[in-house]
Amino acid sequence: MIRILLVDDHPVVRAGLRALLDGQGDLCVVAEAEGMEQAVAAARGDRPDVALMDLNLGGGKAGGAEITSALRALPQPPEVLVLTTYDTEADILRALEAGARGYLLKDAPPADLFAGVRATARGETVLAPSVAATLVRRATPGAATITEREVEVLELLSRGLGNKEMARELFVSEATVKSHLSHVYNKLGVDTRAGAVAAAIERRIIRQ
Repeated sequence: MIRILLVDDHPVVRAGLRALLDGQGDLCVVAEAEGMEQAVAAARGDRPDVALMDLNLGGGKAGGAEITSALRALPQPPEVLVLTTYDTEADILRALEAGARGYLLKDAPPADLFAGVRATARGETVLAPSVAATLVRRATPGAATITEREVEVLELLSRGLGNKEMARELFVSEATVKSHLSHVYNKLGVDTRAGAVAAAIERRIIRQ
């Protein structure tokens, strides 16, 4: 029996997932959580094999990537399978770096979800097709790959921050921020801040 922890801040979503998963003979939801404290406590007490993790938990709470990192740091960590609506580069990279084993989208058919949970429990990597395509694109030789730090810069740009504010957020100098912006402009083929944000959203590097 594969023991599952659901981490999502929407009770209706958790109820729907529980009904789906519990309907499978080899899957069992043993705990639910809507934030960091509940998730860590459940992982310690209920010893799930897999944590099914949403990324955007809202309300100023720690996000799914942060919770993933905390769960993976436990002495007996569950494997983490992200189940979210977001497939931007920023979200994918953040989740996988935090230790997620797989990344599925909420529009996946139930059969794909069940198979993904089972594969994750076996320690296999599970990726939605669009997520796999994003990672392949990043790994393609010669491609103008946006680095993780440049993704952070683009996210701050989308929030309307100036160079000084970005430097403060990233703990770097303004000169370093300008250098990052120059590289971003070159890679995206733009010459303005607004153009960079628009191109990054269009290419699904950051969220709208």
